[in-house]
Amino acid sequence: MLAMIFILSAALSLFVCRAKTDEDLILELMEKIDKLAEKKDITGLMANLAENYSDFEARDKNATQAMVKDYFAHYKGIVIHVLSTRIDQIEPSAASIETEVALSSGAAEVFRKLVRFSTDNYRFKFRLIKIQGLWKIHYAEWKYISLNELYPESLTILKKIFPGI
Repeated sequence: MLAMIFILSAALSLFVCRAKTDEDLILELMEKIDKLAEKKDITGLMANLAENYSDFEARDKNATQAMVKDYFAHYKGIVIHVLSTRIDQIEPSAASIETEVALSSGAAEVFRKLVRFSTDNYRFKFRLIKIQGLWKIHYAEWKYISLNELYPESLTILKKIFPGI
């Protein structure tokens, strides 16, 4: 009986303690970045960019930091709803993903919930690289998208947040 309990316990611990996949780690990274942005943690955000980071407008890590600081200075509170993340490609040391987010700021978030109005929606495309076991953003591009352009799974989540859209 004691041996049976030990075997079941060992099997359960192996199941619960399985190593996280790269997909798990990438999804966690997107959630982490979301929380850091809402907290306006510039240092934390920049720690998730590779040293040779660039974006679609040729901003490097320093220029991106300045852009983010400027954005944070203009908005009192930031609310980000990660709607979906699609992983396009994962290799051992590189990945390509698309993430859709709904973005609003402070009082606008409360107002928008009251009038059931949607947020500003963006689609981000990221290329990630794995450095010493950690995924970092190597390249980013983004664009504003309308409700009609959202992926179906993103629209479903947005409708749960803002019923009636």
